[in-house]
Amino acid sequence: MTPGSNIPLSAARVTVDVAAPVRLDVSGLLLTGDGKVRSDDDFIFYNQPTGPGVTYRSGGGTAPDAITVDTGAVPPGIEKIVVTASPDAAGQSFQGIEPTATIRNADDNSVLGTFTPPQLGAETALVVVEIYLRNGVWKARAVGQGYANGLAGIATDFGVSVEEPAAAPAPVASPTPTVQTPVAPPVPQAAAAPVTPPPPPAAPPLGAGKINLDKGRVSLQKNQTVSLVKGGRPLLSQVKMGLGWEPAYRGKDIDLDASVIAYGPQRNHVDSCYFGKLSILNGAIKHSGDNLTGEGGGDDEVIVVDLGRIPQEVTGLVFTVNSFSGQKFTEVAKAYCRLLDAATGEELVRFDLTNAESQTGVMMAKLVKQFTGEWDMTAMGDFVKSRTVRGMVKPAAQAL
Repeated sequence: MTPGSNIPLSAARVTVDVAAPVRLDVSGLLLTGDGKVRSDDDFIFYNQPTGPGVTYRSGGGTAPDAITVDTGAVPPGIEKIVVTASPDAAGQSFQGIEPTATIRNADDNSVLGTFTPPQLGAETALVVVEIYLRNGVWKARAVGQGYANGLAGIATDFGVSVEEPAAAPAPVASPTPTVQTPVAPPVPQAAAAPVTPPPPPAAPPLGAGKINLDKGRVSLQKNQTVSLVKGGRPLLSQVKMGLGWEPAYRGKDIDLDASVIAYGPQRNHVDSCYFGKLSILNGAIKHSGDNLTGEGGGDDEVIVVDLGRIPQEVTGLVFTVNSFSGQKFTEVAKAYCRLLDAATGEELVRFDLTNAESQTGVMMAKLVKQFTGEWDMTAMGDFVKSRTVRGMVKPAAQAL
């Protein structure tokens, strides 16, 4: 899911867990139509784990904390349940941490959707997702709203009473907090005894994580994401995606076709730009045509994207390469995509496909619009059995 997108819930009982490389405290708040809790009893967290239709489950430090919502048991007048997360360590921000919320069917644990909030930094608490009622239908929305003043900032925003702790001349044992003091988690009983430090978090998958353009040109690995902004500069307005390939065997031609597929916030297909349809979205996306070489030497096909003119209903673009003639990517020596600043010709991002599969299609990269209006580019390199862009629409939607 992308910020602001929503999905209908196919299950009456759903669980939202939030995972990260560090331990997180996850909470839920039941809100009325005015966006406020009815009382402090509507704040569900580690010290108050049950409420009407909403329960909290601790992961015990080895699994993510989770909030379960039974939509059939949510009382009348409650229109939204927001799920929040904050690092367990006092004062820790989300800088360098990429939490991922997973929405599951609470009965069979099947995944309904996932969301990783982008562009996190000084925030010490997040509203990650919300489960909400609209026209009699329960849905889930990706939010990703951050707070620099921790869980207290969220609680105050939604009407929970937060009492500031009184200053003390010397450290004293803290009483067990109630819902009125959600800022400081209680110290577990076992903390009084010596404990073995937890093992370090597992290393992220190759290429995972997000970077920006502040240090210049970026060479991406598979699954790595770059934010298309530089500190203090305006958002990029127009970019070119150059796609190229070379035959694996000297003297042999390889005929591939580059395309881009546009999607809405619910992964709905909006339009596709390819050699048979060179302009879409009222000219916001234009294709150079079949087998043309773009500037920079070597690009077989170029797609120009005017980010400033992309309609609001388009939030994701997936760039694909297909072999209409049926040649497999094992016959390609190397394939790449590179993103250029259309105004200056500067190469900003490059992704070289380092492996090949005996397939006729590959999803090279995706651009996803963030809640803030900026765009992220993620290297994909995922192979698909499809000779045409039409056959790429469904798998590309699933990959957004």
